[in-house]
Amino acid sequence: MIFDEKKNLDFYRNLGVEGRYAKAVDFLQNTDLDALEPGKYEIDGKNVYANVVAYTTIPWDEAKYEAHEHYTDIQYVIEGSEVMTYAPVHEMIVKTPYNPDKDVVFFENTTPGLRIVTKADQYLIFQPWDAHKPKAADQEPAPIKKVIVKIKED
Repeated sequence: MIFDEKKNLDFYRNLGVEGRYAKAVDFLQNTDLDALEPGKYEIDGKNVYANVVAYTTIPWDEAKYEAHEHYTDIQYVIEGSEVMTYAPVHEMIVKTPYNPDKDVVFFENTTPGLRIVTKADQYLIFQPWDAHKPKAADQEPAPIKKVIVKIKED
């Protein structure tokens, strides 16, 4: 798990395989994120793409831990804030088995994890070994808009 700010995106350009992180960084740096409507945006086919989402955050206890086997997430807040929680996958108890069509497994809410308040122009990078719990409110439920860039790791 990595937590950082937009100004430092270039530090992560050379991670991963086949320049995929560089494509994700270019998208985040060179796109008017505020102007994007919710939806899916192709960057490099199934290797790198972005999902723009807008929703109202929910109480921490109602949010769900998840992880992915084949994709890394860069969860970048465009506007608003939310608490994203990290925990190592090996500490988690599976609640809903892995769904290969959606590349997601859900876990029980029994691990307190590391809670990080994430605000506009901040992001977390969650790799396949990182369970993460997005969508949680920072104090009270509030609107948020963010982009989740998905980077294929195999």
